[in-house]
Amino acid sequence: MGDRTEILRQLMKLVDISSFQALSDRTGISRRAIDTIRKGNVSTLRYTDLAKLAEVLQINLNELFAKFITEPTSNIESPNLEIIALREEYQRLQQKLENQKQELRSQFERETIQQLESLLLQLPSAAHAAQNNPNMLAKNILPLLRPIDALLQKWGISAIGSVGVEVAYDPQKHQLMEGSDRIEEGDPAIVRYVGYRQGEKLLYRARVAKVIPNQPNY
Repeated sequence: MGDRTEILRQLMKLVDISSFQALSDRTGISRRAIDTIRKGNVSTLRYTDLAKLAEVLQINLNELFAKFITEPTSNIESPNLEIIALREEYQRLQQKLENQKQELRSQFERETIQQLESLLLQLPSAAHAAQNNPNMLAKNILPLLRPIDALLQKWGISAIGSVGVEVAYDPQKHQLMEGSDRIEEGDPAIVRYVGYRQGEKLLYRARVAKVIPNQPNY
């Protein structure tokens, strides 16, 4: 009584589908799900699969349930297709909102970084100068800028280089400052302005100058 294979074959024949594999290919439903339909357990499948199956077989959902539910309708509660559809739509909207949330967060971070660009690029150099000149009043306000470091860390943004540090020039993460002497990859260079990356994404290259022998680094 539970086998609905012949009923399914008849419906397939009407729409010129010759095999269960062809039905699977046409609907995108797995063979396992089709076997479930043949056994009369259609109510256990996802609404999206049922809707696609009904569309391909050219019948409505109510007719689909009537033909492929094993138990007599008097012994079971008729499936509420609206509730099933609403549940599927709710899950879809939840995923969409989550994706939008992530995109808005990324957009906010990008816009904030752009607004802070001048500060991000200039601050480490100013801090370096202040730390090397005790008479500079700027040294007294440096602790107030620590929240920016905390914010960058929270966003996964890390500095490339440290001001005044000698590095091997790497064009992938260093930018030669205008007016500096020509430099080749691997040559010694001094970091003048730090760069930044967010994870694997490069935001700004560190700006460097070529090391000139017998001259102060900074």
